[in-house]
Amino acid sequence: FRMKNVKILHLPLLFLFVHAYFAPYFYDNGPYSHNGNLALFSLSEDTPVGTQIYSLNGTDPEGQKVRYGLSFDPGSKEYFRVDPESGNITLVEKLDREKQDSIDVLVSITDGQSKTTESGSSIYKVEAVDRDTGSGGSVTYFLQNPQSTLFAVDRHSGVLRIKSGEMLDYEKTKTHFVTVIAKDGGGNFNGKEQFLSSSATLTINVIDAQDTPPSFVGTPYFAYVYEVSVPGSEIFSVFAKDGDVGNPNPIRYSFDDGDDGVFSINRTSGLITLLTLPIHLKREIFNIKVRASEVSPEGRLMDYSVTTVVIRVVDLNNNPPTFYGENGLQNVFELTMYEHPPEGEILRGLKITVNDSDQGANAKFNLRLIGPGRMLRVVPQTVLNEAQVTILVEDSAAMDYEKHHFLTYKLLAVEIDTPERFSATADIVIHLLDTNDNAPKFSSDYYIARIPENSPGGSNVVSVTAIDPDSGPWGEVKYSIYGSGADLFLIQPESGIIYTQPWASLDAEVRSKYNFYVKAEDAEGKYSLAEVFVTVLDLNDHPPAFNDNFLEKTMVIGAPVKIEAVDDDAEVPNNVIEYAIMKAEPDNNIFDINADTGEIMLKSYIKSMAIIQNITKQTDFTWSLVVQARDRGQPSFSTTAVVKIDITEAGGPLGSFLLQNRNKPLQILGMLAGVISLMVVVTVIISTAIFMRNKKSNRILPNRRVRRRRKQHTWNFQNPLKTPETPGVKFRVEEEEQEPEAVVENVNYNNNINTAVRHWPPPPPPCAPSLPPPPPPYIPGERQWVVPTGSTVVAPKPKKKPVITRQDTVNKALVSELKMRLEQKRSNNFT
Repeated sequence: FRMKNVKILHLPLLFLFVHAYFAPYFYDNGPYSHNGNLALFSLSEDTPVGTQIYSLNGTDPEGQKVRYGLSFDPGSKEYFRVDPESGNITLVEKLDREKQDSIDVLVSITDGQSKTTESGSSIYKVEAVDRDTGSGGSVTYFLQNPQSTLFAVDRHSGVLRIKSGEMLDYEKTKTHFVTVIAKDGGGNFNGKEQFLSSSATLTINVIDAQDTPPSFVGTPYFAYVYEVSVPGSEIFSVFAKDGDVGNPNPIRYSFDDGDDGVFSINRTSGLITLLTLPIHLKREIFNIKVRASEVSPEGRLMDYSVTTVVIRVVDLNNNPPTFYGENGLQNVFELTMYEHPPEGEILRGLKITVNDSDQGANAKFNLRLIGPGRMLRVVPQTVLNEAQVTILVEDSAAMDYEKHHFLTYKLLAVEIDTPERFSATADIVIHLLDTNDNAPKFSSDYYIARIPENSPGGSNVVSVTAIDPDSGPWGEVKYSIYGSGADLFLIQPESGIIYTQPWASLDAEVRSKYNFYVKAEDAEGKYSLAEVFVTVLDLNDHPPAFNDNFLEKTMVIGAPVKIEAVDDDAEVPNNVIEYAIMKAEPDNNIFDINADTGEIMLKSYIKSMAIIQNITKQTDFTWSLVVQARDRGQPSFSTTAVVKIDITEAGGPLGSFLLQNRNKPLQILGMLAGVISLMVVVTVIISTAIFMRNKKSNRILPNRRVRRRRKQHTWNFQNPLKTPETPGVKFRVEEEEQEPEAVVENVNYNNNINTAVRHWPPPPPPCAPSLPPPPPPYIPGERQWVVPTGSTVVAPKPKKKPVITRQDTVNKALVSELKMRLEQKRSNNFT
């Protein structure tokens, strides 16, 4: 014995009422109740026929007696029957779940004037299964955006309902999309607590319910009865249509009041006819209330509207305007034509004649064309007796096949100067044929794509989409690409998927940006363009690299040396390098390195060679450093180089200057030329002064006497233009072309010495004269610059003080320092 369930889906029907009537409604007692609105009711398939299975239950706010109804889809088997008074539902057909596992039933409640279902009704039950046990297997439901929807879900049962106080309106929204999320109660997984969830989107299609009453077309209505009329004469035709355009009901017409029994109306067409001779009419004007009621599929009258038809009895003017076609009387005219005809074009396929058989003012009437927009206009607008009706195109762009496959207009003829205001109507139906009037249109003016470098050939890049609303082959789109950046890419003509050429190799270091155009074209060559921007994403596929794995540098105390590595990756952080000293010998604790620039410097407290010797107990001032350069990419790459550093002290201002500027030979030559020029000028001035003094005294003193009297000491210093006496004053300079700069900043690319500004008077001289650092080893391919030395005699300063420049100050400082060191040496020799 097995129990199987039959799910009965309740589809909500919504109605609006006129004349301040309040709609009856169902009680919604949930899917497990046996009375209410039958929503999501389940039934076992072995239920015997004749069993009462459910009771519809509802009420009317005005206390009216309610009746219940059931309806099924046309052609489907009717399994149930309802007692309209009690609402009791009885099973009348045997159930078989293997053949049909759900039955759709429309339930209704009415107070005799309208039918409805309650807002908040259960409309669907979602169900999610979690195979876990305990709290991890318990499922709760909730909506993704509960504030912006008309629906609510029971968090335990999953029953989806319409929110209380909300109503579905087919005229506003025909389809709703509701995302339901199912979430478990959580539990431990791999030592961590986690909650799992899943989601599903429900598409709810709103069925147009009969909630809008009929509306009359062409009101107000005026009609006339002439003295020549006979019983059975057609007086006027009223026309009403159901406001529920999605599922309109037929309309039934009837009189409410004012007809006095002398008129009749056709129940289906709305045609009003005369039942008696005009002579028996007791009133001149009849205000007849005409009711238009909707008729349900069961034949019951439902919503209705009422309008007034004014009928005037006159003696003459017994002929209304009448429309004729080529074969006589005609009130429907049809034409087939292509969309977008030229504006002002005459619709020659319409052969329409309008006629009023009366004479004079009774035969004068206006023509009006009523329909969608102002696409067409009628000529002439005023007619006397008879005229050929011409229809002209007014708005060509609006006559669009993609918007309207056919157009329906009413041609209305209304008399002008008669009290009867006779009128006539004719239907004009225009069937439009499609043309290729649209070019494909992309979903976006441009597309942005990103693809990693080194992606294999044939990799998908981006998909473009263009839509052509035209029908048939005109709506089929073909894609192509072109442009200077399109060489490495292909596009599938039908799908619009752009991918790389099979042989293409993308390298962000070579080129990281591509842009080209994509073209969407229809069968007749109409097209549109969009631009595609492709960015090749840089991968960290290059390690940093030094120029040489073994570097030799000379470091002057107080000045850093710099090493540099290069990473060929295209973007940060892949090409950002960090430097670190991995090992230093013979001592690991006297150097620091700037992680960003690669500048290696001595610890801040190391000011002299003596400090280094005291720290390391070494007499050798040559260090070997293992320096690592690591990039910041993921994964990170690194490389190392051995840097040999010779540490020395600056040899006075001249030595400092030469060390600092050994990469700048022009500056060295300029300084030396300046010093020599200054010496020459001083010598010339002194010689001239001596000559002039001797000339005035008319005697020339012997050279010996002059020397004895003047007792001048000769100060010798190295001339930069001579070959050095010792190889220790040689300096190796790399030949680099550098533009002259206003301010020279020492970044120590090749062991330059920082520009030192000396403060005078100078500090006390050392115990022994400083010697320049030993020459660095010869490096093949590098030009060796030689700093020569020279000597001269320092003459007394002239009485007139020359203009002192910054270069003169440096030269004087150099001479003073040399003089001081020679005096110190002489004093040491005497002692």
